[in-house]
Amino acid sequence: MLTGIKMAFVGGDARMLEVVRYVSDLDATMSLCGFEHATIEYPDTRKCLLTPEVLSDVAAVVLPVAGMSDDGVVEAKFADAHLTLTDEHFAAIPKAALIFTGIARPALASVARKHGLHLVRLMELDEVAILNSIPTAEGAIALAMEHTQITLHGSRCVVLGLGRCGVTLARTLAGIGAKVSVCARKPADLARIAEMGLTPYALQDMETALEDADVIFNTIPAPILTSDVLTHIPRSSVIIDIASAPGGTDFRFAEKRGIQAILAPSLPGMVAPKTAGRIIARTIARMLLEQA
Repeated sequence: MLTGIKMAFVGGDARMLEVVRYVSDLDATMSLCGFEHATIEYPDTRKCLLTPEVLSDVAAVVLPVAGMSDDGVVEAKFADAHLTLTDEHFAAIPKAALIFTGIARPALASVARKHGLHLVRLMELDEVAILNSIPTAEGAIALAMEHTQITLHGSRCVVLGLGRCGVTLARTLAGIGAKVSVCARKPADLARIAEMGLTPYALQDMETALEDADVIFNTIPAPILTSDVLTHIPRSSVIIDIASAPGGTDFRFAEKRGIQAILAPSLPGMVAPKTAGRIIARTIARMLLEQA
């Protein structure tokens, strides 16, 4: 139980509503900043303005999955405007508190170091990222179904990258009958792709894998589908880029060439916010209980 533990939630989307519900069931006490338009009525929970005083006695601060921009802005889907965190806010947070965020851009990491605060990057934890790959894969496949005129069963699908999302996506595509090729850099990953019964391609041979692709799923957060590469892709191909913004695709050139390319980061928050919220909530609760 989280009885006696005070938490502050600063902005967020529908995933955070599930986190709030989960920790409320564990008897946490919460201050919610940026939730004016959210229907939340739990015991020991209050909606309030974002002031340094609100953060001064908490055991945890929970930021959205997107964290804080480099100019201090925090997304707040249930408020009239986004919130802004300043150095004064971070100075007020107790040194023993945990700051939970999905990702941490340079400014957030820097201000946490400055004030000696413990920053937890949830999306870098395997227990979160692996489970989060499930709604990510389902969302990517749903987009592919929506934007193609063929069944994925029997289609030629290429997955770029064999990280947490790449593994789940490739396995799920194979499970619905797609002909799946996977491009990866490491020899060990290529061996794993073969072991999974899929077709492996070294990243330097990517153009060969892509030359007859129906759907391309990019998971690599780097410029990978460049204009040079896109010239080898059929115009009928659909690209679903699930890498962190700005993705790994030259979207301008793809449009110029007539290739449909869709940037779709943060799919769990859009297609399965309750599931994604529970994944986050369980890890936050576990870490708070271990610290108590």
